[in-house]
Amino acid sequence: MSAPEPRRLRSAGRTGGHIARRRFGQHFLVDGAVIDDIVAAIAPQPGQAMVEIGPGLAALTQPLLQHIDRLTVIELDRDLAQRLRADPCLNVIESDVLKVNFVHIQQALNAPKLRVVGNLPYNISTPILFHLLAYVDVIEDQHFMLQKEVIDRMVAHPASAAYGRLSVMLQWRYAMENVLAVPPESFAPPPRVNSAVVRMLPHAQPPLVHQRTLGELVQVAFSQRRKLLRHTLGRWLQERNFAGNFDVQRRAEEVPTSEYVQLAQEVTKDQCVMDRGQNWQACKLPHPKE
Repeated sequence: MSAPEPRRLRSAGRTGGHIARRRFGQHFLVDGAVIDDIVAAIAPQPGQAMVEIGPGLAALTQPLLQHIDRLTVIELDRDLAQRLRADPCLNVIESDVLKVNFVHIQQALNAPKLRVVGNLPYNISTPILFHLLAYVDVIEDQHFMLQKEVIDRMVAHPASAAYGRLSVMLQWRYAMENVLAVPPESFAPPPRVNSAVVRMLPHAQPPLVHQRTLGELVQVAFSQRRKLLRHTLGRWLQERNFAGNFDVQRRAEEVPTSEYVQLAQEVTKDQCVMDRGQNWQACKLPHPKE
């Protein structure tokens, strides 16, 4: 019996003369087999409100449109946005995604929730993830192609080298899973790093906490991760006259997400209304640039 034929690279289409722009972090997905796997992981269904970040040359866009009637895409590159507008099934938002209000998109589509997907520019992937964190209440799920190293940090467990601020801030609000590995040769031009696809499902009942405080607290904790927390977070707590109990004789990576969240709740228990109604907006994380 002959050996099975190895999986071949099936090109999803050429770049059509478009030159990838380094300032936009462009790497176009051209492996059709990988695209099929990504679409299968997303499992788009008719009638769902879907938003794609950075559609580029529509390698993922067109397969998605085989399952849904209409798709909203966010594209910064003016030339690519013009190409995308030729498709009547696309609602094109020509903008930096960090300036996009996803609540406005949800309201315009009159949708209960948004499904957000995309091959994120690796040079600004973390700011995008934090930007979306502010809109998680209107998002059903997220599927993103990212640098594998970033996804490793997103899903990392405590007491590991990859566990850090990104892990804590995202695990507080999402259940996350690395669902697919993507090699560099799946792109044109190929990046110098390995890639992967992450699935992010917002927690149905996340602990309510003041996001600004949690973000600052975690940033201080991991600012000198080799030192015990008494040198960093301990001093931060003393400056705020914190009277509660928190073990600072540990390193930042040894503290689970739940303990950081609980500490932030205690620090700000009189500053944030723990309400799932309109007051919840008062507890939102500020834009990364603020």
